Amino acid sequence: MSVTIYHNPRCSKSRQTLALLEARGIDAEIVLYLDKPPDASALSGVLKQLKISALALMRTGEDDYKRCRDKVAAMNNAEQITWLIAHPNVIERPIVVTNKGARIGRPPESVLEILD
Repeated sequence: MSVTIYHNPRCSKSRQTLALLEARGIDAEIVLYLDKPPDASALSGVLKQLKISALALMRTGEDDYKRCRDKVAAMNNAEQITWLIAHPNVIERPIVVTNKGARIGRPPESVLEILD
């Protein structure tokens, strides 16, 4: 099974989710999305697998989001995806993607349902 984790090593939940994968013997592809954000097509695909909108993937407590909240709220989903790519620190984390779907690892155990 192919497993990808959109990972931020500074985030405790992201580290815990990666450790959970490793404990299960899963050699996941690690995407350091802050260094190399996904492109619009990849992020759209992740959102489709998560079954959420771009707005629902945003960390609303981040300063970048707070500064642009009204502007972002007025955007359509495609524009919000573009904005997220430009502000990857606002993307909720971690995200685990498999051939069975995608889940946000909050809590880390939530990814288990797409691993088996």
